[in-house]
Amino acid sequence: MDMTNGPASAVTHARALWTELAGVPVEFTSPADVVVAPGSLLCPPGWAGIVRIGDAAVVTAPDARSADALREAARILSYEELTDPVRLGVALSGTAPVLDVLGPAALCYLDGGRDAFVPAPGPVEQVAADDRSALKALLAGVGQDDADESGLDEISSPAFLLVDGGVAVAAAGYLSWPRSVAHLCVLVAPHHRRRGLAGIVASSAVSHALDAGLLPQWRARPYPSRRVAAALGFRELGAQLSVRM
Repeated sequence: MDMTNGPASAVTHARALWTELAGVPVEFTSPADVVVAPGSLLCPPGWAGIVRIGDAAVVTAPDARSADALREAARILSYEELTDPVRLGVALSGTAPVLDVLGPAALCYLDGGRDAFVPAPGPVEQVAADDRSALKALLAGVGQDDADESGLDEISSPAFLLVDGGVAVAAAGYLSWPRSVAHLCVLVAPHHRRRGLAGIVASSAVSHALDAGLLPQWRARPYPSRRVAAALGFRELGAQLSVRM
C-alpha cells in the first residue's frame, strides 16, 4: 500500500516506522506510551528515547526504574513538552535526574508525497554505490563531528554530488530504513555553506527516494537544516529526544 500520498498518511507511516524501531509493542498515545525496551533504536544503548509524531508520543526506557519515572513525567507533561529537554529535566529531577541529552531533533516529512515536494534543480552528479571516492574526499575534508552528523558514510542510495573545480563541495543521499523510509543525509563543505547547495543535492536524493516509492525523512537539529527541509516542502511532524538518566 502506498502510504506517502494523502495529507494524513505521512503521520501514519512515520508512526509505523518508530514503533517498529522501538523493538517491543508500543503505540503512539497521549499521554505517551512508556515501555521498557533495552534494545530500542530510538536512542543509544542505556538511554531513554522519546519520539513525538503529531499529537502523540512513544517512550522507550532501558529499565523498569527509568520507565516508572518517565511514566510519571508523561502524566504531567504534554506530548510536546516531553521532547523539551528543560521541561523533561525538571519533571524527572526528583526521581531520575537527566545526566545527558541528544536533541531534540525535528522529524520532517513530505506530508502529501510528491505533491508536497518543491524541487531545487541544479547540476548534480549521481555517483553509484561502488564509486564514491569524491564523497569520501568530502567527508575527509570536514571535521569528524560534521562527517558523523551527516551519516553519508552509511547511505544505501547513490550519492548526489555538486562538484566545483573537480572537488565535491556538497553531497546527499539516503539510508534505507524499515517501513520503506528513506532517511536523508546531507553535507556541504564548510567554506561553501549558505549558498543554497544543501537544497540542490538534497532535492536529487529526495526525488530518487520518491521514484523508489519511499517516504523521505529529514531529521534536523540546527535551524539551517530545518530551513532547507522546509524549502523543499517538508513539514515538521514530530521530534526526537534521547536522555541518559
